[in-house]
Amino acid sequence: MDRPRGRPVNPVAEAAPAGPADQVPDAAPAAPPGQAPAPARAPWPGPVRRLTVLYDARCPLCVHLRGWLQRQRQLVPLDLVPAGSAEARRRFPELDHAATLQEITVVGDLGQVYRETAAWIVCLWALAGYRSRAHWLTTPAGRPFARGTVLAAARYRSMAVPPCAPGARECAAPPGGAWAPR
Repeated sequence: MDRPRGRPVNPVAEAAPAGPADQVPDAAPAAPPGQAPAPARAPWPGPVRRLTVLYDARCPLCVHLRGWLQRQRQLVPLDLVPAGSAEARRRFPELDHAATLQEITVVGDLGQVYRETAAWIVCLWALAGYRSRAHWLTTPAGRPFARGTVLAAARYRSMAVPPCAPGARECAAPPGGAWAPR
């Protein structure tokens, strides 16, 4: 289920149907006489129907973004599960749960794993109001912007936002108090 970290990921391409019938043919077309047949390709598993977002429930910024995601109209349902929780471990026993507390991780219903920038892009891709933006963020023009935004959020999280209360298992409310978006 884990993907190599150095490989560029295009979550939109991986989550989108491969063709008009939502699948790749099971076998390559017959080769002309005298030529070797092309290797068969695995069938396309189908479109993503649900995503699980693993977020750090002890981080006020992460809790705020969880609330924001919940308020958006979702084209692909998002299950928001605290990273490292018993529920996360039950659903995904093969994941490195310590790593999921350090970086956002999104798991597709077909076993796809998205981390860091790709995870944010696939979250946006799941939202009705942000799908076109997610597509742009996977282009050569958009990718640096996406990466810079994720790095800025990580820096803010690590330096400016203290964890909730020491020993707390989850933040009670998003940062911003009464004026925060609901």
